[in-house]
Amino acid sequence: MIERLRVAVLTGGPSAEHEVSLQSARAVLDALPKERYDPVLVVIDRKGNWSLELRRSMIDIVFPVLHGPFGEDGVVQGHLETLGLPYVGCGVLASAVAMDKTAMRRVFLAEGIPMTPHVWFTEHDWITTTDRGGLVKTLDWPMYVKPANMGSSIGISRVTSMAELHTAVELAFGYDRVLVVEQGVVARELTCGVLGDHDTPDASVAVELNIRGDWLDYEGKYLSDHEIATVPAALPEPIAEEVREMSLRAYRAIGGYGLARVDFLYEEHTRRLYVLEINTMPGFTARSVYARGWEASGLSYPDLLSRLIDLGLARSRNPRCRRALGSITRKTWQNPHFGYTIGPAARNDRGEIQNGGGDQTYLAGLVEQ
Repeated sequence: MIERLRVAVLTGGPSAEHEVSLQSARAVLDALPKERYDPVLVVIDRKGNWSLELRRSMIDIVFPVLHGPFGEDGVVQGHLETLGLPYVGCGVLASAVAMDKTAMRRVFLAEGIPMTPHVWFTEHDWITTTDRGGLVKTLDWPMYVKPANMGSSIGISRVTSMAELHTAVELAFGYDRVLVVEQGVVARELTCGVLGDHDTPDASVAVELNIRGDWLDYEGKYLSDHEIATVPAALPEPIAEEVREMSLRAYRAIGGYGLARVDFLYEEHTRRLYVLEINTMPGFTARSVYARGWEASGLSYPDLLSRLIDLGLARSRNPRCRRALGSITRKTWQNPHFGYTIGPAARNDRGEIQNGGGDQTYLAGLVEQ
């Protein structure tokens, strides 16, 4: 009998995308092939407390299903590297660059990857300037105001006037001290998944997002019953191929590894594609367009998860990585507390989260203290 790999599924976190992360973890835990993997649920609460302290002797690999700052920006990735733990997904640098919309745009500009007109400025710029309109004078209405470090459409506003811009900027500064303002275009929204190592990644079929209204907000992505995607997108073959090729260019530009999702605008009347952004840990919920794009490309969700775990382990076996990670060894847990841990977060008599329980209602107990 083949010994199963212990996979720590890391979820939650202190970012505004905490709830999205819990939904993604539920999907990953449901789909991991149980004959190959022994999953261990590790919850990070909103205050940054971990339900289980990870060590190399306990875990074979970590699957960080974390979205937004702290989990998707290189912070957790760096922490896992200091622990010598293999993990799924992009490394520290690629994660940080992709999460920061200003750094990402600088990289894309250097690589000649097309983007819509945009500007960025800091909270200090906004407070001290005597001409706030001058900060966006190169752009036309409508505009989209976004925090530089956030995802899941949190903190984003569409604006058509200076009065709306003021309100949107104040909202976005509640999430970050740097903002990006993009010029809106009349276009179809597309997305494409990337999977693989640094050198030979693959791209999935293109997916089109079905937008009701002006843009796809948080409620539309996660709370609506509306079908949010057409899989695959109905595109002329040259455009579909260009989406895939440009996705790989964006992935290589940030030094991607493991996975990413690249989002596009397709201006149909000019046949122009613009890259909106690249996400190094896209949503893994049942509605995930990343997973659906790969399924339409012939890779099932369980096989996708296995491929990502294989990639993470392969990176840890690279001699240049081992010098940083140390020798990855496996030991049997002697403490019975570290048994089968897929379950609702157990609490001690002080109400503190301890380890998971033992049934398949693992996320039912993930209620914040």
